[in-house]
Amino acid sequence: MTRRLFMAMLLVLSAPVYADATIVKTPYQPAKVVFDFYLDDPQKINSALYWIRSLVNPLLDEPYNYSPEQLDIVVVIHGTEIVTIAKMNEAKYKEAVDRMRYYASLGVHFKVCGYAAEEYGYSAKDLQDFIEIVPNAITELAHWQMQGYALITPNVQEKHFSIEQIR
Repeated sequence: MTRRLFMAMLLVLSAPVYADATIVKTPYQPAKVVFDFYLDDPQKINSALYWIRSLVNPLLDEPYNYSPEQLDIVVVIHGTEIVTIAKMNEAKYKEAVDRMRYYASLGVHFKVCGYAAEEYGYSAKDLQDFIEIVPNAITELAHWQMQGYALITPNVQEKHFSIEQIR
């Protein structure tokens, strides 16, 4: 009997002890980021805009408390999402336009590729007032990266499962 008791105690004592995860407050600096929006479906812009929120909100909150003026964020638009910034489509993409307008009020610069705008038949008068037209998206992305901006390209995927289904 003592041998069995000894073996049981040995198993219990050798079982791994799990601790809680560690919360870390990384010492983030104010953001200097260029986002590359090149989406295959204009409806995905709402998800892509969450990437901006995911960058901005933690930096504005405790413990960082940066002001919007301290953040330097550029968004380069050159995919199908260009239709969301056309004035004629504002009602259809109202949620996205409202969110972009809000981010623009915080100092986020929204730039659209001039080649893409031309391809879609848009000129400056066709686009929202917070949009800046640049000569070319790829050249613009290279420019900002050469200025030390981090490149973030949202990878917007379609969700097939709810959290409850996969948890």
